[in-house]
Amino acid sequence: MEIHGKTALVTGGQKRLGRAIALGLAKAGANLVVANYEDDELAESAVQEARALGVQAERVNINLGERASVEAAAEEALKRFGCIDILVNSSSVYRKSPFPTPDTSVWETSLGIILNGPFYLCNALAPAMLEKGEGVIINMVDLSIHEAWPRYTGHCVAKVGLWALTRQLALELAPTVRANAIAPGPMIPAVDYDDAKIARTANKTLMGRWGDPQDTVRTVIYICECDYLTGEVITVDGGQRYGHRKIEEG
Repeated sequence: MEIHGKTALVTGGQKRLGRAIALGLAKAGANLVVANYEDDELAESAVQEARALGVQAERVNINLGERASVEAAAEEALKRFGCIDILVNSSSVYRKSPFPTPDTSVWETSLGIILNGPFYLCNALAPAMLEKGEGVIINMVDLSIHEAWPRYTGHCVAKVGLWALTRQLALELAPTVRANAIAPGPMIPAVDYDDAKIARTANKTLMGRWGDPQDTVRTVIYICECDYLTGEVITVDGGQRYGHRKIEEG
């Protein structure tokens, strides 16, 4: 797909990696919809940055945990631009919870935001893509699709589900719409990471360092432009998945 002149919607496009992706697509010439639930000022600033790049940009409010909100956001975006050509499901939630637990709210929130919301959004936007004759869906997963993480049951199961949804979308929407996933490694430290944890995380990768958000942005651009790529996950983690093998075998 030629990105220039197309329209992209990025959930969570107001901050962190989602913002980098949103502005990267705008820089490539795509009109932009920033879909956010919080951080309205950040979302508006992302819109203004995109407009400064010479593209059209708007913001829509979306609560991925509520189907009605997702469908209303999709309707608003379609009313404004007619079709969303590129959808990036970047919003996520990362909350610990023990198992077993008497409080299932983290499980429900994780499934709602990470899996159900993207399903409803794809369901709402795919018909216009099919009618137009092309479309790209990119789902942001992480290394938990390959392994369990302690105390993150909701997050891990939801991300695995999102990867399964990616494959299913690739099958159901072929050959008109392509669906792929990206599994980034460490790109932007969390606010609660101290210097020691930042260093430990870097050492877990084969590259011995953190990545840059632009590493993910370039992968998004590649997926959009490579018309023979669908149903795949691209891992951009500096070898973090295998970093523990630097220590020993077995």
